[in-house]
Amino acid sequence: MPPRRKRASNQALATAQGPDTPMEEGGGEAVAQEAELKCPGCKDGDEELNKEIWICCDACKTWYHWVCSGIDANTNSTATTGEAGQLLTPEQIDKWFCKSCVEQDPSRTMTLKPPPRKSGRKKAPVDSTGSDTVMSEPHPAAPATEPAAAAASPEVAAPATNATISAGAGAGAAPTSTTTPAPPSPPEVNKWIAIAESKKYSPDNFRRMNGSDIGMEWILRDESAMKEPIVIEAPEGLGMKMPPKEMTVRDVANEVGPDTHVEVIDVQSQSNCPGWTLGKWADYYHSDPTERDKIRNVISLEVSGTPLGTKILPPRLVRELDWVEKHWPHNKKQLGHYPKVQLYCLMSVAQCWTDWHIDFAGSSVYYHILHGSKVFYFIKPTAANLAAYEHWSGTDIQNHTWLGDMADEVVRVELTAGNTMIIPTGWIHAVYTPADTLVFGGNFLHSLNMKTQLRVRDIEIRTRVPKKFRFPLFTKLCWYVGEKYCKDLKAKEDFSPRVLKSLDALAGFLVSEARTIERGSEVAKKEAKENVPTDRVKDASLLARELRWRVRSAAGVDSDTELGGDGDEIVPIKREPGSARQGIRKRKDDHSTPLFKNWQAPEWSNVENLPLEVAHDTVRVEDVEKEDGWMAKEGISGDVMRSKKRNGITKIRKLDQGAIERYSVIRTVEIVTPSGALPKKEPL
Repeated sequence: MPPRRKRASNQALATAQGPDTPMEEGGGEAVAQEAELKCPGCKDGDEELNKEIWICCDACKTWYHWVCSGIDANTNSTATTGEAGQLLTPEQIDKWFCKSCVEQDPSRTMTLKPPPRKSGRKKAPVDSTGSDTVMSEPHPAAPATEPAAAAASPEVAAPATNATISAGAGAGAAPTSTTTPAPPSPPEVNKWIAIAESKKYSPDNFRRMNGSDIGMEWILRDESAMKEPIVIEAPEGLGMKMPPKEMTVRDVANEVGPDTHVEVIDVQSQSNCPGWTLGKWADYYHSDPTERDKIRNVISLEVSGTPLGTKILPPRLVRELDWVEKHWPHNKKQLGHYPKVQLYCLMSVAQCWTDWHIDFAGSSVYYHILHGSKVFYFIKPTAANLAAYEHWSGTDIQNHTWLGDMADEVVRVELTAGNTMIIPTGWIHAVYTPADTLVFGGNFLHSLNMKTQLRVRDIEIRTRVPKKFRFPLFTKLCWYVGEKYCKDLKAKEDFSPRVLKSLDALAGFLVSEARTIERGSEVAKKEAKENVPTDRVKDASLLARELRWRVRSAAGVDSDTELGGDGDEIVPIKREPGSARQGIRKRKDDHSTPLFKNWQAPEWSNVENLPLEVAHDTVRVEDVEKEDGWMAKEGISGDVMRSKKRNGITKIRKLDQGAIERYSVIRTVEIVTPSGALPKKEPL
């Protein structure tokens, strides 16, 4: 797929994902569906050049390899960097235009960003062996407010030198330089860590449970189950399998393959670092903390189908709830075609920070710490908090705003080695790593809160999260789940009100997909059809509507009644007669907006509001039967006191060919009571 710009930095530098890039959050399946990117500037015979760095033309939006762009790296290097002899890098470019666009408009020229603001701190000496420039350490009592210039963009990967890896890898080779380089300074402390430590938090009242108490019996008997995070302090009784406690990151690299590509995050800029393998990562992880030039993190290594994957088994409850485990066809799983999100290995060094996020599609998470420690900051997924999160994640305020200040409360939770946590649907969280930590966990969707799962997915769409970072094969999985539950409901199986409400939300989503297939645009139709698993679903429209009918029938309501309510009880939501269904536009009776592009309704030439008329009299029903026959039809007879109120509006306008239209609405209110009684005062 084409490289993507990092939203917060507006830079034209990104990495192209190759065919052997491991699956990140969002899945390799989504990456496989993207079109392959081709550089228009590539020539035969230059395969040996470094083609991991890309740059985008600001006119035609075409991506080129940095080495194919035709940019002279020596151009204006002194003016840009302030130091003679330093080569120009992509992150220093503000605007760049390809050769074709320059030929079309010669006024287009490459511009450079202004030089970065110089910090008043002393800088550590530059490593003469060619390692990256290190960042100076701020005073421990003050939060870092000046990120290093090198942290503003993804790091350009380069082969590690002997000086930088010898301590971690145990290599005995001596540096080629005869001058002993000065040791690098510790990386700069992330400002969010300092901010997090200065905040106050609500008490950690999340439940601590025994592993033997976590199962489907708990879900059925406890209405609060899977609504708040829970902590299991010891793994006994959970029914899960984990690697031995002695496992190291070096062991992980050997089990998965040291040449396997891995997604590495630069914590300071929260951006990707290209060109890393597990072997290189193990060298970095096991190096002395004082020798690490930057703080980096790995949180998206999925190990299904590897020798390491056979040593991991999620907790029993997770396997009993997981849609992929329960509803994805077994034959497709054997072929490796399924959402691979169940077995992640997370390797974080001390001082790592993962910013506020919700796991893709609001999926729940199991999280086991093999060794090390973590600190979680949680925000409950209420409607107001999710709205605040959407605003925060979709704008640049995330660069300078602590999301916790926009929420009702934040809860801080500390986890240590041996602890397991289960995070339910949609919980917003940030994570701090106090010490080098190795974690195994995974994501799963379930039938307890589909409404929130769909809401988080909608947030991802509105904030334009790339498909590769969303839950892989989400819609296809929903069709498999809908097909299975439709069979179960047809067989008269009983489900709790909580599950029925969740299935009602699922059915609504599938009906919307069916409508897209029926009357969407050609592009939308094609995508929606491709998401339908034809091996199980023969008629998508029929299945979606049958599922919705059976779910509401099982809940004891009619098909036009939605299943609402915040608790586990079902609160029917009946549509008003004639009201528009959700997703269908209701036509207005007036002409406040034109129905056709080039047509405007004629203006009313005369509008008259009839004044309110109030009259009280006593009449005999039989005498006014011709005028007001309705009283006799209602069984009223004899003398009555009548109170009548009348007003209205009349409009007149001229039409084509001399025609005149008169629009009149007269409103009349009559109240009749037996003679001698006072009329009841009623507002008009």
